[in-house]
Parts: sequence; C-alpha cells; structure tokens
Amino acid sequence: MSAEKKIRRALLSVTDKTGLVEFAQTLAGFGVELVSTGGTARALRDAGLTVKDISDLTGFPEMLDGRVKTLHPKVHGGLLYIRGNAEHEAAVAEHQIQPIDMVVVNLYAFEKTAAQPGVAFGHLIENIDIGGPSMVRSAAKNFEDVAIVTRVSDYPTLTEELTATGGSLGRETRWRLAKQAFATTAAYDTAIANTLEQMGEAPLPAQPVEKKSIEFPSSLRINLNLAQSLRYGENPHQRAALYSDGSGLGVANARQLQGKELSFNNLVDLDACWELAQELKPTDADLPAVAIIKHTNPCGAATGATVLEAYQKALAADPVSAFGGVIGINQPVDGAAAEEIAKLFVEAIAAPSFTPEALEAFSRKKNLRLVEIHAAPAKPVVKQVSGGLLLQDADTGRIEENELDVVTWRPPTAEELRSLIFAWRVCKHVKSNAIVYARDGQTIGIGAGQMSRVDAAKFGAQKAVLPLAGTVAASDAFFPFPDGLEAVAAAGATAVIQPGGSVKDQDVIAAADRLGMAMVFTGIRHFRH
Repeated sequence: MSAEKKIRRALLSVTDKTGLVEFAQTLAGFGVELVSTGGTARALRDAGLTVKDISDLTGFPEMLDGRVKTLHPKVHGGLLYIRGNAEHEAAVAEHQIQPIDMVVVNLYAFEKTAAQPGVAFGHLIENIDIGGPSMVRSAAKNFEDVAIVTRVSDYPTLTEELTATGGSLGRETRWRLAKQAFATTAAYDTAIANTLEQMGEAPLPAQPVEKKSIEFPSSLRINLNLAQSLRYGENPHQRAALYSDGSGLGVANARQLQGKELSFNNLVDLDACWELAQELKPTDADLPAVAIIKHTNPCGAATGATVLEAYQKALAADPVSAFGGVIGINQPVDGAAAEEIAKLFVEAIAAPSFTPEALEAFSRKKNLRLVEIHAAPAKPVVKQVSGGLLLQDADTGRIEENELDVVTWRPPTAEELRSLIFAWRVCKHVKSNAIVYARDGQTIGIGAGQMSRVDAAKFGAQKAVLPLAGTVAASDAFFPFPDGLEAVAAAGATAVIQPGGSVKDQDVIAAADRLGMAMVFTGIRHFRH
C-alpha cells in the first residue's frame, strides 16, 4: 500500500452538477480517462470533454429506464479489487476488468423530491438511488486504492492536491473521503426510511404521497451534519459542537453577520429568545416583539408599535437581569432600535434581518454577535436520558381569546383579556414552575423555575421593578390550592389565566370570586423542564 495513488480512470455520475465541469477538466488535464452516465456524460461532452459511456466500459447497455447502468461486475470489480493482490489481479485480467481509481457521485435528490407537495408515489420511489450508493460503498470500502468523492465542496481541495502531486491523492485524503462517503449513504438511507415510515399503505404510483405523524418511528434515526465545533460547552471543561439539519432554517442554520464566535450557551439562549419572539404574534396584527433572555428564561418581553418601543418596554421590565443577555426580535431591526439597543451590553441579537442603518449602529460593538434567522417549522423535541432518548411533539399549543373558559362571576375586561393572552404566550417559554405578571403587552415580573408555585408567584412579584397593581398573571400549570392565587392577588394582579384541572379548582375559583378577580381556564398546560 503506497501513500499516494495515481488517478488514471474516474467514473463520474452526479445529480448536482455544480463545479462538475471544472473538476473534470482538472482530471482530464492529468490524463485521467473520464467514464460517465446519462446527463452527467452529456454535460461533460457539452463542455468539450472526451467521455466514455458506462456501456462502453461494461459492454452492456443502460436499461430499464436507467435503473440498471452501473450495477455490473466490470464497474464493481474495477472498484473493489485490491491492487497488488495476485489472486485479484488474475481475476480482473481473466474477465478484462479495468481499474477505476476515482468515483465522483452524488445521489438522486430523494429528500428534495419527498418535500414536494403532492409528489406522486411512483416518482418518489424512482428517486431512490440504487447504483449510486452501491458504487459509493464499493469505492469507500477499497479506499486504499480508490478515491470516492461525494461532496461538491471537496472539489477545490482535491484540485489543489492533484495539482501539487501531478495527479495523485494521498492515503489520508482517501481515508477522509471514505468516511464522508459512508456518512453520506447512512444519511441517505435514513432519509428514505424516515419518509417511508411516515406513510401508511403504499399508494398507487400515480397517487400523491400522504405522510402521517400519528405514530412515533419504530427506530429513531437522527442524522445531522457537523456545522461547527464550539469553543466549549456549558462550562469550559466540556467539549461541544453544533450540528445542522441542512434546512437553512432555525438557529442551527443562522447566518452570523458580526461578532465573536457563538458559544454553546449563546446558541441555547438564542433558541429560547427566538422561539418566544416568534410566539408573540397577536391575532389582530403581527406587532413587533422583543424577548430578552438570560439563562434560557425571559427577563423581559414586550410587544410595541415599533421594534424600538417593544425593546424599551422589554428592557424596562428587568434592566438589571438584561445585562449580558441575548435578545430575540420578530421583525427586521431598524436604525432607531439599533441605536438604543447598542447602549446595553448583550451577548447576541437574533432577528430575521437588519437594515443597513442597524448594521452601522451595531458595527461599533465588534464583539456583539448579530444573527439572522429564518423561522423553522416545529419539530419533535429530543432529550437525552441515561441509556436512551425521550421524544415528544413540539409544544405548539396556542389558545385564542374565544377558546378561554371564564370560571369566575366577573369576566375579564377587554384590556385584561389582551394582557392575559400575552402573559400566557410568555409563560409557555418560562421554566416551570412559572408565574408571569404582565400588563399591556409587557412583562412586569417573572417567577421562573421554582419548586413551589407559591414561591414562583412571590418571586415574580419580588423581581418586579414596575408597579404590579392592575397587572394580570399567568400560571403555566394549575393552582393546586388557593394559596398561589392569593399570593398573586396580594402582589396586585386583578385577573389570572391558568390551565385548570386541579381537584381543588372550586376552592381556587371561590377564592378568586372572594377577591374580586377574573379568572379564565385554558384547558392546556405548558410545563417546560
């Protein structure tokens, strides 16, 4: 086994033709014979390159609408035989099998096909690649003699190495490519298995694919790509990395516009503030909303007529805790808001976009991380426990005003009702046990992560820097006894929103009536652990 292997014959068959011609020209420049199939061969010929058809190599025509073209002993024999092994050399000589030193393959776009609305079942099945993964695995298994290229992003570095060595690739490179190749086929098979498992009975070929999400998968297959290694995890002695689903959506696929490298804790907090900012969308209008997060809990959240107003209201709720936090904004950030936000030290800001004026204002704070995020659809939540994983649906529960159950003799006023809905939206994103005091689209006090609901009510009141009189309160789960409600009333709240469902509900309702409070039940809770 020599460290470097000369590339003399390459088989190219790709779906994504980005950079293909340039890379093939590099190979041809070193005298590499190009063998190709179908559309790839046409693209290379159109660029003026000399290409041998796969059928010329195998002596067998492509058939069955292209289903059979590379599944042939003269392809896999040329990939799998061990160079220098006397028995292998005799076998390939007897059957006139020519060596193939490089395979350039990317697979049928199954995931893109599966994502098409109303895609026909037959079309989906036809986009399950068979020959491609087979060649990838054969070439990768024999990496000592064969280079397998599955990523367009590798073309430039391979071109550099080929140029530096006069057309050879080293063992370290072939090993790296082989590992990538097996990861590629694993991800591809995972995508197919996950898609098919979401379907019930097999439709007829012309029928559209219908996915069902009722059942949990019999096997949980997670396949994400490394996006970046992080400096460390929650603490400096812990290693950490970020993995991406490749969708271009959500925090894992955000575009960082400026600032220091994002840390593990930054990313966790950004996810929390982005989710809350997206949650604060009233039914009548998509008002600007700002959420300021510290250690995954909101210390201030508000809506306003402008991003600037929403920020000022969110900051006023708890300006001390906001120092060193992260900020999520559900609207493009303009210059006026940026000028004001730039006065506070924060670690990172997430928004769908930033105007040029905003970028100019933030550019004076070189370490401030600006992150542009596009909203991702809700996906199941995975949590690790010793020996396995927990999987649950995302908490997409959302209650509107007309779905509330008024349980007290006094109904909430229109102003209280608006504040109750706002407080409920925020409470969903606060660690349990949670009590949120709010007024007019602004949090006033937040009691987060307490072991006792009464303590959460008292702690939220203690945190308030704005007057609590006339606020409303939200509780993420029911009040088990009247004492929690009494603590909320003592703080100054006049109306309460809670799930209901306690065996003591009637006692709690009676206490609210006695105190002259309005109370509504949602029928759902929002535990967040």
